[in-house]
Amino acid sequence: MDRVALRGLRVRGHHGVFERERDQGQTFVVDLALYLDTRPAAAGDDLTETVHYGIVAEEVAAIVGGDPVDLIETLAQRIADQCLTHRVVREVEVTVHKPEAPITVPFDDVSITIKRSRV
Repeated sequence: MDRVALRGLRVRGHHGVFERERDQGQTFVVDLALYLDTRPAAAGDDLTETVHYGIVAEEVAAIVGGDPVDLIETLAQRIADQCLTHRVVREVEVTVHKPEAPITVPFDDVSITIKRSRV
């Protein structure tokens, strides 16, 4: 499988278990790796035979900026589910970073990474 990657997609969302996270929101960062066979697209130089990463970025931004969830695990799953709706995508790896997580000690990042594939 070939890999199309999108790294560092930044979107403001209102996810978290605490009221202030829901009210004030925070920036989430998403990294994606989309696994597919790019040979048909390359052979015909045809966008319809690959994944349109611009559209995927917009879809992910709508999810992150959309309905709040408590857990970044849930957010990552929603993103993975959406990515797998694209016909050519066979597998996806999603990392959701929460760099502004409400933690009382200094830290660089909190993230979850999930990998999902077509059944």
